[in-house]
Amino acid sequence: MYSNDTFNQSSKESRTFTRRVILAFLIVLILFSVLIGRVYFLQVVEYERYTAISDRNRIQLQPVAPRRGLIYDRNGILLADNQPTFSVTLLREEISNMDETLETLSELIDIAERDVERFRQRLQQRRRPYETVPLRFRLTEEEIARISVNYHRLPGVQVEADLIRFYPFGESLAHVLGYVGRINERDLERIDTAKYAGTDYIGKLGIERFYEPILHGEVGFQKVETNARGRVLRILEHEDPKPGVDLKLSLDIQLQQFTEKVLQGWKASVVAIDPETGGILALVSTPAYDPNLFVTGISNADYNELRDSPDLPLFNRAVRGGYPPGSTIKPIMAMAAIDSNTVRADYTIWDPGYYQVTQGGRRYRDWRRGGHGRVNMNLAIAQSVDTWFYDVGHRMGNEPMAHYMRMFGFGEITAVDTPEAIRGVLPTRDWKRATMNEPWYPGDSINMSIGQGYMVATPLQLAIATAVLANRGRWVQPRVLMGVIDETNEGEERLTLPDLVTQHPVPADVDVKNPDLWGPIIQGMVDVVHGPTGTARRVGQGMTYKMAGKTGTAQVIGIAQDARYDASKIDARFHDHALFIGFAPVENPEIAVAVVVENGGGGSSVAAPIARKVMDAWLSGNYTLDDEGEMP
Repeated sequence: MYSNDTFNQSSKESRTFTRRVILAFLIVLILFSVLIGRVYFLQVVEYERYTAISDRNRIQLQPVAPRRGLIYDRNGILLADNQPTFSVTLLREEISNMDETLETLSELIDIAERDVERFRQRLQQRRRPYETVPLRFRLTEEEIARISVNYHRLPGVQVEADLIRFYPFGESLAHVLGYVGRINERDLERIDTAKYAGTDYIGKLGIERFYEPILHGEVGFQKVETNARGRVLRILEHEDPKPGVDLKLSLDIQLQQFTEKVLQGWKASVVAIDPETGGILALVSTPAYDPNLFVTGISNADYNELRDSPDLPLFNRAVRGGYPPGSTIKPIMAMAAIDSNTVRADYTIWDPGYYQVTQGGRRYRDWRRGGHGRVNMNLAIAQSVDTWFYDVGHRMGNEPMAHYMRMFGFGEITAVDTPEAIRGVLPTRDWKRATMNEPWYPGDSINMSIGQGYMVATPLQLAIATAVLANRGRWVQPRVLMGVIDETNEGEERLTLPDLVTQHPVPADVDVKNPDLWGPIIQGMVDVVHGPTGTARRVGQGMTYKMAGKTGTAQVIGIAQDARYDASKIDARFHDHALFIGFAPVENPEIAVAVVVENGGGGSSVAAPIARKVMDAWLSGNYTLDDEGEMP
């Protein structure tokens, strides 16, 4: 028989158990309620947020590069194309041993150390998962075949096709078109990376650089579904990129190549402009280089050969070459002297072969030792009489000369789309004080009056000034672009000008007090070519049209006052530069030309015949030369 103590103890244990069960149930119930609440919060309250996060992990937006705009000449001939090329690329996520893979590839195709170096640099840059990295470009069909049959040995190696820039005329347009190249670290600092997502190339020089914003186009995109490792499973949505616009240039490739043949063997530049429209017809700098070498990356050997060449093929003489303009600016100086009321239009001097500021002082020599006798403005231009210009230059002083020269575009960048162009030097009193901390001397004015001394101009500036002369002071906007090609609904070609051009200001017309002065100035230039004693009279022989021109010879080194220039005793690199400017036909100018031949000697004997050939070709449409470089 149980005692009361035993019964009480059993009853207490029963109550304790019950309380524990109830407590455990409450704890479980609370925990379950928390779990249900959390599930509700995640699945209902935060549904949209976590769905978006999940989609971002699963769905990615990938850029699609646009097609770069094409470039044509004025006759519709393709100057810059996009051609397919094949490259070998590597996918790091699928390659266990990168060095071993590179070694195997080098046994199959030629891979330079520079290629490997650039590949490793690209590999270290930020990129998306499962994004391939190019190793070598421009594979041949044989190289593609070798890689293809060895795919089983090369996991992660692919051959990919891409569109890259191609310049079918090579060297002919290097200094005007420029080229595109792979985007580098310096480019990334100045571009909007979002606009260049998926794009590997950007314009580096010339037209390609200036019109980059419209040639590039707009990036498209595609939505893709990926797995946890980032591999693309399927494309969910696609928006095509907007291709870059096509450009038509005022250049004429036939005239360009013809001029290059005429200049063969010279370090020289020729710029030809249509005075009516301001369109640049030819912009030649010789020697040149093949821009295709730079598109996917030039080799060290090729670049060193170009860089170290004494002929400087990388140097754009047409827009960056600074030369003393010499006597080519004498027509403008004559206008400045007369229009500024420094002298009258019928002003004459006696030329003994030299000019002196003071009696017994330094003699500034004329190119003809015995002088020209009595000289007026027409004779001064036609026979390029230095002494007449010494006299009027000394009388004018610096300010009027600089003022008129600036109205013709010297010391300024007036062409719209030549991004590498330099201003040259239009010396003034303030410029000399700021640059050399010296005052302006009368001798500086005398030197400036014949285009020597401190004055520096580019062939492009000389051609533009010649076009303004041809237009009798009327300015048109100098540019390479004719227009952006825009096809109408009827399929016809329509040309429009982009904001890059229209926003560029056009210089004001040359403001002369006496417009009748244009006639005598231009007549003096006509007499240079067609006059009986003109410096380029031999060039005018047999000409079927009338040309206005001006020869120029610019000294490279100084000659002692009483010494004579003897080219045979001077190194060739110190020979005078030969220059010529001209336009034709005089009555209705269709072409204005500037020629600069480095160390060529005389403007009348070297530069003027070149200009004649260029003008003959353009006006006649005959672009053939015989074996001796002469037109048939």
